[in-house]
Amino acid sequence: MTKAQSRADISGAVDMARIEVIAPNLKKRLSGVTSTIVQLVPVQARDLSIAVFGPGLPDNLPKMRWWQLPSLLRRPASGRPRIWHARRNVEMLAGLVLRDVFRAPLKLVFTSASQRHHTGWSKFLIRRMDAVIATSRKTAAYLEVPNTVVMHGIDTVRFCPPENRADARKAVGLDPARQYVGCFGRIRHQKGTDLFVDAMIAVLPERPEWSAIIAGRATAQHVEFEEQLRTKVAAAGLADRILFVGEHTDIPRWYRALSLFVAPQRWEGFGLTPLEAMASGVPVVAADVGAFSELVPPDAGMVVSADDLRVMIAASSAFMDHPERQAAAGNAALAYVRADFPLEREVDNLAAVYGRVWAQ
Repeated sequence: MTKAQSRADISGAVDMARIEVIAPNLKKRLSGVTSTIVQLVPVQARDLSIAVFGPGLPDNLPKMRWWQLPSLLRRPASGRPRIWHARRNVEMLAGLVLRDVFRAPLKLVFTSASQRHHTGWSKFLIRRMDAVIATSRKTAAYLEVPNTVVMHGIDTVRFCPPENRADARKAVGLDPARQYVGCFGRIRHQKGTDLFVDAMIAVLPERPEWSAIIAGRATAQHVEFEEQLRTKVAAAGLADRILFVGEHTDIPRWYRALSLFVAPQRWEGFGLTPLEAMASGVPVVAADVGAFSELVPPDAGMVVSADDLRVMIAASSAFMDHPERQAAAGNAALAYVRADFPLEREVDNLAAVYGRVWAQ
C-alpha cells in the first residue's frame, strides 16, 4: 500500500489534506502518457503524497475523485502549494483555469515529449508553466522556454528477461522451438506497422525458423489499414508466421517471448517500446525517430533511417542470421537499461524538479 493510499477514506478517495502532487490524465484513451503515469505514480507514491486524477487509470493508483476538485482551492496540510503535473495541452489548460481563474494555490509543471514545432496555442500554455520538463534532448530543442531534460525510465522488475525463452514462448501460446521478432504498439501508418509487415514478408521466407508477432490494436479509423496488412500477409502465404495477436495487458510476457524487437515508427514523441524490449534482454532495431537514437546504444541494437524499408530489412537480417550477435546485444541491452534507465532514476529527477518549484 502506498503512502497516499494508506490515507484513503472508505469511498476510495485519497485524503486531499495530505496530497501535494496531482498527476492528471484527462483522456480516457490509452496512450503513452497513460502508460507513463501508470508506471511512475506507484514508485513516486513511496516517498511523495501524490494522486492521479481523471479517467482510464487502474484502481490500484491513489486517486483524487471529481467531487474532490473544490479541495484544490485550499493548500494541503504542509502549507505549500500543490503541484499539478500536466502532460497534455488539455491538462495544462485545466491547471491554468484552476490557478488563474479559480485562484487555486497550484504550481504548474508540464512534461513535453513532442519533437516538432509547437503551435501558437501550445506555446501560450507552455509559457505559463512554473517548470517545463523535456523527455529527451531532441524534445528540448523544440522548446522556447527554460527546461529540464528528464528521460523516461523503465520498471525493470515488470520488464525483465525470462529464465528460459522457450518456456516464455509456450506461456503465451507460441511455438517454443521457434524464434520470434516483434513489433508492439498501435497499428497505424504513423507507427510503421506496414514497414514491419513488408520487412517480414521479405525476410521470413528464407528463414524458416523465424516468425513475427504484431501486438496491439487498431483504433476505429485504422481498422481498414490493419485489414489491408492482413490481406497482404495472407497473399504472401505467411498468415501462419506473421501473427496479429491483438492488444494485451500482460505485454511483458510477450516481450520475454522475443529474440528481436523492431520499432519501425515514422514519428514518435519519446517511445518506450525499445526500453521495454531491452529491459527484457531483447536487442532492438529502431527507426531514428523520437528518442530512439538516445535510447539504443550500438552494442544493444541498431538505429536505422526512418521510413527506409531496405535498411530495416538489412538490420533485421543481421541479427536473425547471427545468433551470437543477437545474444551479445540482448545481454548488453539488459545491462544498459538496468544501469541507465531504471524507473527510480526518473522518479528522483522529477522529485528534484518539484523541489525547485517549491523553492521558488
